[in-house]
Amino acid sequence: MVVESQAQARTPVVTQRATAPDIDAEPIVQIRDLNVFYGTFHAVASVSFDVAANSITALIGPSGCGKSTVLRCINRMNDLVPSARVEGQILYHGVDVNGAKVDPVEVRRRIGMVFQKPNPFPKSIRDNILWGARINGFRGNADELVERSLRQAALWDEVKDKLNQSGLSLSGGQQQRLCIARTIAINPDVILMDEPASALDPISTLKIEDLMRELVRDYTIVIVTHNMQQAARVSDQTVFFSLNERRQGELVEASPTRQLFTNPRDQRTEDYITGRFG
Repeated sequence: MVVESQAQARTPVVTQRATAPDIDAEPIVQIRDLNVFYGTFHAVASVSFDVAANSITALIGPSGCGKSTVLRCINRMNDLVPSARVEGQILYHGVDVNGAKVDPVEVRRRIGMVFQKPNPFPKSIRDNILWGARINGFRGNADELVERSLRQAALWDEVKDKLNQSGLSLSGGQQQRLCIARTIAINPDVILMDEPASALDPISTLKIEDLMRELVRDYTIVIVTHNMQQAARVSDQTVFFSLNERRQGELVEASPTRQLFTNPRDQRTEDYITGRFG
């Protein structure tokens, strides 16, 4: 791959980062007229939005509206679904990730992914960090990479004395942060997160949210979440999806988070965030 550069009837409280990203700057990801099919079913219809660098974009909407499908298109994970077909463009630094000469493995290295359920490998904590990095050709100082990745994932102080223990021995929240550290270790540019806190307790969820706010200094993050309060707390931009009359997922509104939650442009957005439907 060639790349030129690297709650009911209540509106959630919106917070902002101290330094907000420039959402008008050149976007790192541009989605243009994206359509996704599973066999003959047209699952996602004509979706277009941009993702600014060093920002958190939250994808929200009712179940089945295509949020995770769109997320998985960004790093070509839907290639792994035999019945899936993707039309339209997903530009990463101006390069169409679905281009004929683009290596999907390289796309997934540059655009990493953290899944809904923590999925550490049945290996030591240390080997969890190094596995993907080595597959991607890492030949540097392994100890430094392990420490740096775990520090960035806010996990180092909790596991530094047990790096040879299985990653499966950690708590659910720790396992998810280990998976984030594993993603960081391959030096991605963008991190996709598919409901990364939905299986976690409230304390672990807040740790993941705090971690995202730290990571966005160095990475661009796109997150799917069913938790509107979470979207309001952590994101800079929120993209609201819904289902049309043909049961296709469609984009209703993509706006700065504060605007979407306090002054949405579309009545469907207001109905959803105030609990009138969805």
